[in-house]
Amino acid sequence: MTYTVYDDTITLKLIQEACNVLGVSMEVILKLFGEYFFKFCKMSGYDRMLRTLGGNLMEFIENLDALHSYLALSYQEMNAPSFRVEKGADGKMLLHYYSDRSGLCHIVPGIIEAVAKDFFDSDVTMEILDMNKEEERTGKKEHVVFLIVQKSHRQMRKAKANNSQASQDIQRDQEALEAAFLRMKEKYLRISVGSVKRPRWEILRSIVLFGKGHLVNTFVPVYPKRLWIEEKTFCNAFPFHIVFDEALRVKQAGVNIQKYVPGLQTCKIGLDEYFSIIHPQVTFNIFSICKFINSQFVLKARREMMPEAWKSQPTLKLRGQMIWMDSIQCMMYMCSPKLRSLEELEERKMHLSDIAPHDTTRDLILLNQQRLAEIELSNQLERKKEELRILSKHLAIEKKKTETLLYAMLPEHVANQLKEGKKVAAGEFKTCTILFSDVVTFTNICAACEPIQIVNMLNSMYSKFDRLTNVHDVYKVETIGDAYMVVGGVPVPTGSHAQRVANFALGMRISAREVMNPITGEPIQIRVGIHTGPVLAGVVGDKMPRYCLFGDTVNTASRMESHGLPNKVHLSPTTYKALENQGFEIIERGEIEVKGKGKMTTYFLVQNLNASEDEIMGRPQTLLHHNEASAQGKQDSKTIVVMSYADNRKLLPKSNTADDPEALAPGGRVVTEQEPTEAADGLRSSSPTEAHPFLSDTLTSGFCTLL
Repeated sequence: MTYTVYDDTITLKLIQEACNVLGVSMEVILKLFGEYFFKFCKMSGYDRMLRTLGGNLMEFIENLDALHSYLALSYQEMNAPSFRVEKGADGKMLLHYYSDRSGLCHIVPGIIEAVAKDFFDSDVTMEILDMNKEEERTGKKEHVVFLIVQKSHRQMRKAKANNSQASQDIQRDQEALEAAFLRMKEKYLRISVGSVKRPRWEILRSIVLFGKGHLVNTFVPVYPKRLWIEEKTFCNAFPFHIVFDEALRVKQAGVNIQKYVPGLQTCKIGLDEYFSIIHPQVTFNIFSICKFINSQFVLKARREMMPEAWKSQPTLKLRGQMIWMDSIQCMMYMCSPKLRSLEELEERKMHLSDIAPHDTTRDLILLNQQRLAEIELSNQLERKKEELRILSKHLAIEKKKTETLLYAMLPEHVANQLKEGKKVAAGEFKTCTILFSDVVTFTNICAACEPIQIVNMLNSMYSKFDRLTNVHDVYKVETIGDAYMVVGGVPVPTGSHAQRVANFALGMRISAREVMNPITGEPIQIRVGIHTGPVLAGVVGDKMPRYCLFGDTVNTASRMESHGLPNKVHLSPTTYKALENQGFEIIERGEIEVKGKGKMTTYFLVQNLNASEDEIMGRPQTLLHHNEASAQGKQDSKTIVVMSYADNRKLLPKSNTADDPEALAPGGRVVTEQEPTEAADGLRSSSPTEAHPFLSDTLTSGFCTLL
């Protein structure tokens, strides 16, 4: 997360894992990270700021501490390292690296080499000369000394290649310089009054010399013989400054430092008694200060030296530059309060008026206040982004549940068309197979049992039947009371619709053995009727749309069920013809009178000669053992095996059993954990179970009554 501080142990763990994956050393990983970090800083908008730190590599390194100090205004928890560079012979440099964070020093060569190549067009090599732990007053510091060697300068080679162009530029500069000198001379002679002594003209002439380059290159400053500012004015103009000698005795202090650090200018008071050095972390003596004279110094007031009433508020921090005054052997510390925001200004009981108008600290505080507001806004945006990601994840889960429920009510392709706002056109199916089933003596059972017992019995039975719809890839149309209706060949046509429904009916009969009659405690008995013929299918209703089947085939299938016998699968003549020579054992019932149809020769389906009971039930045979046979007979397996047909569109993956109580959706529809939403090309829709019972076993279904 941006603007978030992570512990170094996390960084080191990541580096160690990278080493294990890539098979390289930690030093290589850190150096590569340093190169990338430089590119990352450029991409993050710090390119121009980094380029203006210095005109060469040495100046760039010398100003790194100042850059870190500025960035620390916004990034309050930043723990930046400190750099000090010494110039050696033959262009070599000694880079001193100080850090509280051990183990990360190998990042430095990656950064410095990338900076040298990108900004200064030079190749450098770095090696570690010394590495030790220094015990300073402020704590342990890792001190690493790098030797920097500049190997080549491509910029010089480019300059030689463009030598002719450079010589022309120099000539034009000299001509412009000569013309400027003549204009200055004429102006000087024109404004002169009276006699002009030669020495004054010589002074002017010494400023501009022919053929010596630009004016700035020959500039020589002129200092007054005495300082034209009184002591009181100086201390007011620079309210935050301290002058101290080699023994750290305070000689002079600005008025506001005296105001916020009382007793500082007492006779023979040592600066180290009132302040400690925060940065650079060195011993507080004149030798260490001179050694880091080019660094930015941060001093912190000692809390124990403050008045008792001030000890509860944050201590004052000063940030500025040390200037050595050789003539009086004293050091002047030109500084400003180190403040990050207006809140810190208030905490220290200070005001903007306490800071000198010429001091840029005023602008830094106001600008950084805006920067901190932007950082806080960015943090809020990232937090909101994370919250939205979590909400989106939860929304996807809820959407999955909604789609599962929707696909349980309608075929998937039909539901998708309705979601898109399209109208679903009714379809004509020239041939399909419809099955109806009901429970024998269901009315008597309802009269003698509690409602919850009826619900539990139906739920157990329908759960087992629902599981079988996945095994044989048939579509569950609806349930009304104890009546269960499925169809094969709708809504997706298939040539083996009769075989699928027949195997489903045999599976229903097997499953019914495991559902107990709450009155007698014996297995319930069901009647099953099957008929094959043409139907019309379409979606009806707006509030609770249903995918319904219409036609005489529905009515005839219902008649097969109502005229059937307990534990028998009753077949119509058309279904018998569809199943003939398909490996099923079928016996003729004979000619019977069918209400509304007259006399019909019907049949009973006995068994599938080519499929075992386990195959019909969708149980994995490889998992069945002899010692599990009895247990397997009492409960369904928790794995569904799709039965193979010649025209199978695709095999469903294994899923949890339908009788898992935790997998039951509202209305008795089973949603297995591993069951894919797109299984069986959308053949997993159903209507929720309704709890009201039929008034009579011989009564036709609501569908048939409507037709």
